[in-house]
Amino acid sequence: MLESSLASPSAPARGNALSIGILAIAAFVIVSTEFLIVGLLPELARDLSLSVSAAGQLVTLFAFTVMLSGPLLTAALSHLERKRLFVAILLVFAASNALAAAAPNIWVLALARFIPALALPVFWGMASEAAAQLAGPRRAGQAVARVYLGISAALLFGIPLGTLAATSIGWRGSFWGLAALSLALAALMLACMPALPRPPRVGLREQARILRDPRMLAHIALSVAVFTAMFAAYTYLADVLERIAGVPPAQVGWWLMGFGAAGLAGNWLGGLAADRNPLAATLAFTLLLGLGMMAAVPLASSLAGLLPALAAWSIANTALYPVCQVRVMKVAPQAQAMAGTLNVSAANAGIGIGAMLGGLAIAQWGLGSVGYVAGAVALLAALAVPAIARLRPSVAA
Repeated sequence: MLESSLASPSAPARGNALSIGILAIAAFVIVSTEFLIVGLLPELARDLSLSVSAAGQLVTLFAFTVMLSGPLLTAALSHLERKRLFVAILLVFAASNALAAAAPNIWVLALARFIPALALPVFWGMASEAAAQLAGPRRAGQAVARVYLGISAALLFGIPLGTLAATSIGWRGSFWGLAALSLALAALMLACMPALPRPPRVGLREQARILRDPRMLAHIALSVAVFTAMFAAYTYLADVLERIAGVPPAQVGWWLMGFGAAGLAGNWLGGLAADRNPLAATLAFTLLLGLGMMAAVPLASSLAGLLPALAAWSIANTALYPVCQVRVMKVAPQAQAMAGTLNVSAANAGIGIGAMLGGLAIAQWGLGSVGYVAGAVALLAALAVPAIARLRPSVAA
């Protein structure tokens, strides 16, 4: 079974903490690879003679690839030893980032985005499961949050520093840096992370039984809605800062770094809330997310108003990553890797839909509309939570 322990109960706590820390660093590299392009959209679009909304569809391509490939690839690879699998995934990310850096046109760049998108959901599903089991059930949420701290670190350092670097070495240089970092981390993991017991092979049909549970389907749909709200606005945050808030292009990276810094509090709060009641936490943080996104645009002309709105947006945004992951994994404790990957696929479906929705809103109503459109989706997601809370497990699940 997929919940079979990945570490012996007698394994030293210090060793477990080191392994979780290495997974968090890997998460930093992987999330930076996925989302770096958000901060590079304005420059990339100018360099390749594209509109920002057209370049934003590279985010959609990545997200939809994750959505479609995740469950099948995770099921096929779930029996492999985790350390070797994680190292292989980092090597894939190193090669794809190098290809992106050398891409002569949008089509090669799209290929460079497609390749790592195949591996990302495999990492997230299995890394979340491994962290939860290394920490034990009472601290599973906090352990997953530590891995997801890589997201906060990417928002705080990876994406903003990549954006700042792009102003001096170009957007291609940012991708070259990620390629080198991915390769170095693969070597670190190979040298320092202990091998983990190989899980038993479980057939796709048996793993897919969790989809018979209406609660699982409802929780997956909720993650789609939450991430649609998040990325309808976040995909275009750099452009909002430039064109609406009047931030000079050379300073956008620093603003994105501040956005990520506020998210550190969200990661901590999300980990605590996920261990208590992840569904209630989803409701609370989704409402906060919607308020922050809707307030950012009308308050953009005043620092006193814009900064609190961005802080609320960032805290909720970052908290929802571990909260949603733990929420879905707890619905199917007998198949946590598959459940985690299904949530990652759902999240990336939302990311792709959100990027498209935001692009359509910009085309129809202008850039200033994205916060309101995203906030409306967040409200709809929040309204669905009470109905999901009333669902009961399926006997056949």
